[in-house]
Amino acid sequence: MTTIRLTNTLTKRKETFEPLDPRNVRMYVCGPTVYDRAHLGNARPAVVFDVLFRLLRHVYGAEHVTYVRNITDVDDKINARAAESGRTIREITDETAQWYADDMAAVGALTPTHTPRATEWIAPMVAMIEELIDGGHAYEAEGHVLFRVRSDPAYGRLSGRSVDDMIAGARVEVAPYKEDPMDFVLWKPSTPDLPGWDSPWGRGRPGWHIECSAMAGELLGETFDIHGGGIDLAFPHHENELAQSSCAHPDAGFARVWMHNEMLQVEGKKMSKSLGNFFTVRDLLDQGVPGEVIRFVFLGTHYSKPMDWTEKKREEAEATLRKWRALTDGVEPGAPHPEVLAAIADDLNTAGALAVLHRLAGEGDAASLASSAELLGLLGTDLGGWETAPDLGPLAERLSALRAEAMASKDFAAVDAMKAALAAAGVEVRMSKGGVDLVPGAGFDAGKLGALT
Repeated sequence: MTTIRLTNTLTKRKETFEPLDPRNVRMYVCGPTVYDRAHLGNARPAVVFDVLFRLLRHVYGAEHVTYVRNITDVDDKINARAAESGRTIREITDETAQWYADDMAAVGALTPTHTPRATEWIAPMVAMIEELIDGGHAYEAEGHVLFRVRSDPAYGRLSGRSVDDMIAGARVEVAPYKEDPMDFVLWKPSTPDLPGWDSPWGRGRPGWHIECSAMAGELLGETFDIHGGGIDLAFPHHENELAQSSCAHPDAGFARVWMHNEMLQVEGKKMSKSLGNFFTVRDLLDQGVPGEVIRFVFLGTHYSKPMDWTEKKREEAEATLRKWRALTDGVEPGAPHPEVLAAIADDLNTAGALAVLHRLAGEGDAASLASSAELLGLLGTDLGGWETAPDLGPLAERLSALRAEAMASKDFAAVDAMKAALAAAGVEVRMSKGGVDLVPGAGFDAGKLGALT
């Protein structure tokens, strides 16, 4: 069996992955808060952990892997969006959750086994909070329930910082009802105009952190294999998840492996609206950038490193994928190449796997290229966004005839004109003794071929 090695944020080292139960490998990844379109950075963890999901399915069997990615549909940002728009919270969350699902499908992410919505799991959250209170790890104050951070002597083990260091370096909510500045909210009261549920502490709603602990415990068990998300979630979200879950179930271990992907930049700068470099996945798709191109660019950087989205990378990715699709058209995928599998199994070394794919393409090994790309979620039939190229055979024949005439007359004006028109349409012209090949390249625009057809 393939040996998988993953870098564990908790232990700060790369480890051989050994699932608790090879017949039921379990992974939880923090999903979106659904109040708006997913920006490009939101797509990175979806792609990173989709690759891991595909790897686990390949190694252990699709029926033996359970992948949970939650949906946070109760949040102050959602409440604010409802208030300003006049729409109901459910209308907003239903719409934006579907937007997210559609956009992640467009970049090739498989649908997780479970996509639980926080509002459908309130009862387990309340039950978990009651357990924490009974164990002395939480307390009620002015309608709130807060986790008593200093009751967990191991708090900080994920981020590697002491509680005192965190207080000194972090922005924490100061409230008179807190015993300690680091204590965080498990439950908070709701006014009549806000979403709320009955509880032993009055009508209210859950804090952010308790959602994932409760849903992961219900769907995957008190101990499971992998917990993933963006590095921005490591503290405080994942640190707090780990603390409350470990204290509620002291004999369990919660997640055994923690994995975090680094953040995304655009042209070397942090993506932000103030810099004018903020855009959503849908923005790119609507501009004609295929979802597969977005995925390819992501895979070119190891998940543990900051990823820089650039226009040059996009163009190169599109050109490469068009060539690979032309090479593998009609080829039936088989087993992935051993070197590609080995690269992905080595802490998701997707950049290394792409290097092998480039080599296979250069060698003309279409069968291995197709099967290996499939493991990375590339060259599939379910990736939308590609403009279908017309049959370029007649154009290739016409250019070949023009070249033959030019060879005899020594007048290459007509050949050069047609090559220029093809290039303007994003078609790569390949001429050899064997003939003329036309391959759609980066920026291919079928509409510009009208004058030639």
